[in-house]
Amino acid sequence: MSADVTEQVDAVIVGAGFAGMYQLLRLREAGLSTRVFDAAGDVGGTWYWNRYPGARCDVESMAYSYSFSPELEQEWTWTSRYADQPEILSYLNHVADRFDLRRDITFSTSVLSAHYDEAAARWTVVTDGGETVSAQFLIMATGCLSMSKAPEVPGEERFGGVVAHTGHWPHEGVDVAGKRVAVIGTGSSGIQSIPILAASAAEVTVFQRTPNFSMPARNRPLDDGEIAERKAAYPEYRAAARASGFGIPTVPATQSAFDVDDAERAARYQAAWEKGVLVAVGGAFTDVRTDVAANDTAAEFVRSKIRETVTDPATAETLSPRTYPFGTKRPCLDSGYYETFNRENVHLVDLRATPLQEITEDGVRTSEADHGCDVIVFATGFDAMTGALNAIDIRGRDGLALTNKWSEGPRTYLGLAVAGFPNLFTITGPGSPSVLSNMVVSIEQHVDWVTDAVLAVRGRGLSTIEAEARAEGEWVAHVEAVGNMTLFPQADSWYMGANVPGKPRVFMAYVGGVGPYRQRCDDVAAKDYEGFALA
Repeated sequence: MSADVTEQVDAVIVGAGFAGMYQLLRLREAGLSTRVFDAAGDVGGTWYWNRYPGARCDVESMAYSYSFSPELEQEWTWTSRYADQPEILSYLNHVADRFDLRRDITFSTSVLSAHYDEAAARWTVVTDGGETVSAQFLIMATGCLSMSKAPEVPGEERFGGVVAHTGHWPHEGVDVAGKRVAVIGTGSSGIQSIPILAASAAEVTVFQRTPNFSMPARNRPLDDGEIAERKAAYPEYRAAARASGFGIPTVPATQSAFDVDDAERAARYQAAWEKGVLVAVGGAFTDVRTDVAANDTAAEFVRSKIRETVTDPATAETLSPRTYPFGTKRPCLDSGYYETFNRENVHLVDLRATPLQEITEDGVRTSEADHGCDVIVFATGFDAMTGALNAIDIRGRDGLALTNKWSEGPRTYLGLAVAGFPNLFTITGPGSPSVLSNMVVSIEQHVDWVTDAVLAVRGRGLSTIEAEARAEGEWVAHVEAVGNMTLFPQADSWYMGANVPGKPRVFMAYVGGVGPYRQRCDDVAAKDYEGFALA
């Protein structure tokens, strides 16, 4: 062992959220020595950090959970239709305890670099805790929404009050009772937190650059009967989820938005609205995601709901998206978001009309006015999909940096592997369904596939598995072509990397569907890992 290497293991996993925990379990069951590193103080991934008021999943809790253990499915009981952050974190802690996962996880430790050693066919991983670990396999379970995006406004350091970012909310919480609160950003975290903040703050001023489409979650406690019914049908439900488009079993639409008259169309949208399901309105007709005219019927339906809810017409219009198709920025599920703007203590500032200029000692300055506040909440989102990967100095063959390889946008094969980076796997990486799916369904599929690939390499007495450049190029072209069949590229969204200045504008997710994608991955493995070089 090299003098500067503190340990040799079969695999290093970066991240201890849903993906890292399950990957550790699978490799441990296979008999591989494994180390997991996570910057957080405990398990949970995004659910460890995102503790802002109102943080909640937008996939139903009984679906947003592991399926690998029937015993786990039966013993854990969710309390509400859409679980909040504390309950999801409790679940993940329960899983960590039940399977004794923490003994292989090093917390409060960041991976600084991971360099591939071609002579040894191993990865050298260096942490900020002073460890240097050598591993045959490097598995990045860093999450798609784990790298917070810094606000694009100067002066934060001058502010005399409290500053909090929704993606790294203080674990002790933030007391806003009786205080003036500024919220910058109206993506999911803003939409979830604003109603909660407004209920106790003296005043909430919301700074909106781009309005978002949001729909009522219709969250409620789960009753014993429906819990028992779902638990009894879990095998069939999970199978349907794996074969579905978004990892959520739904009945696919069969008609265009223009195959029905105006009254029937409105009735279909209303029925979808009542469901409180993220994909319901966008899935009401076959062409909402692909045809501009059809999409606008859905967009206008949601805008009509905003007008019905918000009493001030000017505020309702400011909250109504008109610059991108419905669903091409991730829509939200909310609990009283639009209703909150009817409160006397809530104010909306349109940053399109009066741009944000700076943070001052006393608050937020726009081109039109100074807005005094005691607390600033940055709900500015994430450097999605690639941010956490690019934050680590990852170097493959010939010292090629992953950031250089991806300088014009991420390139992967199946969202799982990168040409020039042997034995590196990216769980729910760019080029896979990932954020366009129930993440737990996609995570389990990737972890199972990666585990099988690792065991195939080791079982044959080989050293490496590496994506071939040709296969990678064909997959990147396929992901782009399928994306271009939809309206997604028409929006400046984090799906496109457009929320981060200087980031390449590339549609990073695969929109071909969870079921078809799974079949493609299975076919690749069945054809002796077609598109991969095993050596």
